[in-house]
Amino acid sequence: MALWDGRFEGGPAEEMQRFSESLGVDLKMFEEDIAGSLAHAAMLAEVGLLTADEAARIREGLLTVRAELREGRYRPGIALEDIHMAVEHRLIEIIGDVGGKLHTARSRNDQVATDVRLWLKRHLGLLDEALQALVEALVDRVEADGRTLIPGFTHLQRGQPVWLGHHLLAHAWAVQRDRARLADALGRIDRSPLGAGAMAGTPHPIDRRRTAALLGFGGVVENAMDAVAARDHLQEAAAVCAIAMSQLSRMAEELVIWSTPEFGLVRVGDAYATGSSIMPQKRNPDAAELVRGKSGRVFGDLSALLVMAKGLPLAYNRDLQEDREALFDAVETTRACASITAGMWRTLTVNRGRYAEALRGDFLLATELADYLVTRGVPFREAHHVSGRLVRWCERQGRDFTALTLEVLREHHASFEADALAWLDPEAAAERRTSFGGTAWAEVTRQVGVLRGMLDG
Repeated sequence: MALWDGRFEGGPAEEMQRFSESLGVDLKMFEEDIAGSLAHAAMLAEVGLLTADEAARIREGLLTVRAELREGRYRPGIALEDIHMAVEHRLIEIIGDVGGKLHTARSRNDQVATDVRLWLKRHLGLLDEALQALVEALVDRVEADGRTLIPGFTHLQRGQPVWLGHHLLAHAWAVQRDRARLADALGRIDRSPLGAGAMAGTPHPIDRRRTAALLGFGGVVENAMDAVAARDHLQEAAAVCAIAMSQLSRMAEELVIWSTPEFGLVRVGDAYATGSSIMPQKRNPDAAELVRGKSGRVFGDLSALLVMAKGLPLAYNRDLQEDREALFDAVETTRACASITAGMWRTLTVNRGRYAEALRGDFLLATELADYLVTRGVPFREAHHVSGRLVRWCERQGRDFTALTLEVLREHHASFEADALAWLDPEAAAERRTSFGGTAWAEVTRQVGVLRGMLDG
């Protein structure tokens, strides 16, 4: 029997039942749905819409339904359509018609809105834990291997020498911003829609603030129509996930590149690499490649949520049923990818000597020559031009900067002195960049301290 049988002579076609059910997705929220019902029943009793005995029977029945769902003893069929009907149907089977009083002063519209917000509060909290673990893994790696000299890249071309720790901290700060965006989104999610009804509220003397408090919400959604129709908080959560996945994908790409023999900077741990069915020597960074690939899924989830809602008139429309699958996938995929990425950083091996000699005389030290001239009072634009001509001179000799002598330097500019050649030491070049946020080790250490404080706070 459908809930609307008083209006319709016949039930929906079997094909329509299969097409329209959301139970398969909604079952992920059965804990939240029952929590909402428990709070609603308690409030109804407090305002006199249920007797104390009725409220107690409903509570015991709901706890039984929850236990059955947890243990797999109750498996609702698709004819029940969604988790709300599934819970109510089983509740009435257990305690009789009094179970039907639970739906007083609420609608499935505000139920699902409440369930989703409760689900998001719990699962975004879990996502934040995964992101925090990733920041910790990066900071731990900085402390373990950060004082490893590597090229800093722009356009994937060598730019300037930096410490590996400087590079990893750039990733750590980006993930920490993802956490800040997540916290900001949670502030808007943390509002209860329960009691909004279908869209217009209810004539019954309910207390929405009471159910909000019972459910641990920070407040209520002010407008009943907005409470059931809003999906911007889902879009915002998915957007946070998409931004985080973009960052995770960038990290994954670097791990793929850095683990090639051509780069040889890192070796991905056995737990996060695979072999080949035909090429015995292969060591494939599959975990990183999967993180990179799954970013597209989350971007698609965000797009689906935006398109789903863009043309809908207020208030509720059945289109909105499509929101959960995309939302759940975005959050769960991002959490899994953050966890896998943290695992990769914790278990990989860094080849600390990879660039120790390779960067001596490398043209990525060209900026050092320009900066040296600046310390001698030469305008930077002129100094930049001189350094560029020195690169061209070396290239014509088929050599690198190890070919430079003081005589050659002075042929290109009279301001070069004997100490200029010392500026071509790559480690000294990295240490020279002491400005706030620079690659100098003192700055790396300072940033580690700041991040540790944020993680511990």
